Amino acid sequence: MDIDLFYELAVPAHMGRSEAQVYHETLDELSLADTLGFHGAWLVEHHFMREYSHSSAPETVLAAASQRTRNLRLGHAVVVLPYNHAIRVAERAAALDILSHGRLEMGIGRGFSPKEYQIFGNRMADSRLHLQEGLQILRQAGGGAFSYHGKLYDFSDLDILPKPLQQPHPPLWAAAVSPATFQWAAQEAIGVLSGPFKPWFLIKQDLRAYKKTWREHHGDGPVQAGQNGNFAMTIGCLCLEDAAEARRLAEGFTWYYQRLLDQTRPVLVQLRESYEYYHRLGFLEPLLRRGLSLQLLETMGMVVVGDPDTCRRRLARYARAGVNRLILAVGAGMVPSEVTQRSLRLLADEVLPALRAPSPH
Repeated sequence: MDIDLFYELAVPAHMGRSEAQVYHETLDELSLADTLGFHGAWLVEHHFMREYSHSSAPETVLAAASQRTRNLRLGHAVVVLPYNHAIRVAERAAALDILSHGRLEMGIGRGFSPKEYQIFGNRMADSRLHLQEGLQILRQAGGGAFSYHGKLYDFSDLDILPKPLQQPHPPLWAAAVSPATFQWAAQEAIGVLSGPFKPWFLIKQDLRAYKKTWREHHGDGPVQAGQNGNFAMTIGCLCLEDAAEARRLAEGFTWYYQRLLDQTRPVLVQLRESYEYYHRLGFLEPLLRRGLSLQLLETMGMVVVGDPDTCRRRLARYARAGVNRLILAVGAGMVPSEVTQRSLRLLADEVLPALRAPSPH
């Protein structure tokens, strides 16, 4: 199992950090993670989400990170295709792949914010169509001139420049929440990014469905060029030598996850168009009524907090279940950068080696 990092670029008022400080400290952390041997790092795309996420231009931060790292895979988690023209996405992706010497991982998604849809002028009802057509364009952009005739995009003999170093294209991923999206991603032979706001018992079902659908469409043979059969899961994490200190500091995770719940609440409650699946998840009703606690987040398998031994044991269960890529929100932006860097070093020294070891089955 590969271990990556996850960043929302949160700027909570109670933390007393400025936007500029968060950006530069994040780059420092990515540079450190590169030297420590983490596999990759992912940045989200969100808009108008004060405090919770100031990551509205992740491709710019990834470009900066590409110049401060050598081995770290750089993940865009994700480009929201209904807000971005697919040809511009292909151009920016290729430029990032060049700047990073072929280290880009490209995630695509539908988005979930009604406000973002309103501002950027698209309908949530068209989100799947944006995903489907955008994926086809990204797949073809790395080759020569091509034509595409769809409902959203219609062009002939277009040569998109520049070309990515990774051929036929950087690894492709889809953000997945509903069961249908996991199955669609498997059919399309792309990886899936699950979480961060979904409990482990549901993700286990999604993992089984993804692998089953993959076998039905692609068999059990080796993954072919251009395919990505990885299943990734995002969770909050804080690992410190003193378990009591880790738990005390990780109480701040409840702010982070509560803000995420608040961002998705209009969709969950109002059954917004193609996201009606969310409302049917029974675990949401008690959350909407009583709110979150660190213990509840741990019980639902959404965060792992403690000393190295605890973190090893709790993170290992995801590897045993078949998760290929674990994406850790270390500190989740809720602790000082000095604490995040301490946790990164401890994870690298005492936790990652055990998770990278072959599964014992």
